[in-house]
Amino acid sequence: MPNASNAAQTPQARHRIEPVAEDLGRLFRAAGFQLALVGGSVRDTLLGRLGNDLDFTTDARPEQVLRILRPWADAVWEVGIAFGTVGARKDTEDRDFQIEITTYRSEVYDRTSRKPEVSYGDTIEEDLLRRDFTVNAMAVALPGPDFIDPYGGLDDLAARVLRTPGTPESSFSDDPLRMMRAARFAAQLDFEVAPEVVAAMTEMADRISIVSAERIRDELNKLLLSAHPRKGLRLLVDTGLADRVLPELSALRLERDEHFRHKDVYEHTLTVLEQAIDLETDGPDLTLRLAALLHDIGKPRTRRFEPDGRVSFHHHEVVGAKLTKARMTQLKYPNDQIKDVSRLVELHLRFHGYGSGEWTDSAVRRYVRDAGPLLERLHKLTRSDCTTRNKRKALALSRTYDSLEARIAELKEQEELDAIRPDLDGNRIMEVLGIPPGPAVGRAYQHLLELRLENGPLGEEGAEAALREWWAAQQ
Repeated sequence: MPNASNAAQTPQARHRIEPVAEDLGRLFRAAGFQLALVGGSVRDTLLGRLGNDLDFTTDARPEQVLRILRPWADAVWEVGIAFGTVGARKDTEDRDFQIEITTYRSEVYDRTSRKPEVSYGDTIEEDLLRRDFTVNAMAVALPGPDFIDPYGGLDDLAARVLRTPGTPESSFSDDPLRMMRAARFAAQLDFEVAPEVVAAMTEMADRISIVSAERIRDELNKLLLSAHPRKGLRLLVDTGLADRVLPELSALRLERDEHFRHKDVYEHTLTVLEQAIDLETDGPDLTLRLAALLHDIGKPRTRRFEPDGRVSFHHHEVVGAKLTKARMTQLKYPNDQIKDVSRLVELHLRFHGYGSGEWTDSAVRRYVRDAGPLLERLHKLTRSDCTTRNKRKALALSRTYDSLEARIAELKEQEELDAIRPDLDGNRIMEVLGIPPGPAVGRAYQHLLELRLENGPLGEEGAEAALREWWAAQQ
């Protein structure tokens, strides 16, 4: 990331405004309205990381914004118009811009509502006061450009600190989701959160209960997909917010027995998450990161102190998969993602069930079949789950998993491991046995599948012989 303090000390950095923004500013001024680039767009401009998304604020009402935008933009949409926001797309020679223009406003929750009540403001200073953090409460008036920073956002950007424009208590009362955003921005920007903000988050954590599950999920996703998720997750746990939105994470802070016979599961989990991120090859993978975060959440429910003094967590992967499904369902995740993450949690110990690495063909086939399309993610999750400081043990585990991946590659060259199925389909089974559709066909199919997993491809002739032999034994 570019140095924030350098950006703050360089006046020119304040005015690196895209020509498309200047053009839009001239249109609004000609129509008799004010327009300013605002919020994260200004912050990211100062940090040298502005993307294709531009956020603006204006004194024009939404219907007036529409009249200005429609002749100019390549596309306009009104999805957020009830909240004072109009969206648009503007294509240029260099790139395409996604634009949102919001009328000066304030959002206020009552004590029970899950939706903010929107009221329009009259000045940009009032609008900025209602924003979440000072680093997001800066604006550039257009087509000036004139820099507007009434609450010290530039200084906080230089200091890499998150503060609120007004009191944090007032800010979080207006919109409790801002407490989640504090954790998210700490993770995204690698900023510190001001002590008074942390104190307010801790005191007001219960207020998050009025925010919808969907909005909480979206903030959690942004946090997890950030560059420093450990930082944001720690803040959620330390302030008590995690107790309300992801209590399974807080529960991982198990009290260690006096002999320190088991790992700190909470710290282990954060390390697994970071190690999984290091193994990503095609950008951030939310499914993998969720699985890493949740892979051990079954441990608190399954912890047992054995008679010999050991601590066990038998079947924590099965319990964890059920807890994962329940939590992700409550947070309104898509069903396919719930299924994938839960399956990864359930399978994350499968590798350790095969002993010291002497993998039979049958074991390899079953491992690949059970993982299905999640195999590459399972590879990464399993490797990430090794956090031992014992270098010899870590090396041994790594080599054992290397051998498994090598065995998978060898068998893939010989067999169609990615789509393991019996040598005969249901129609051929009915034809060979001379039976109609029914439960017997399913049992025969399952028998042939087990033979395929155990012995590899039998060929049609061998499969027919095995099928007849099995059928004779059923009579």
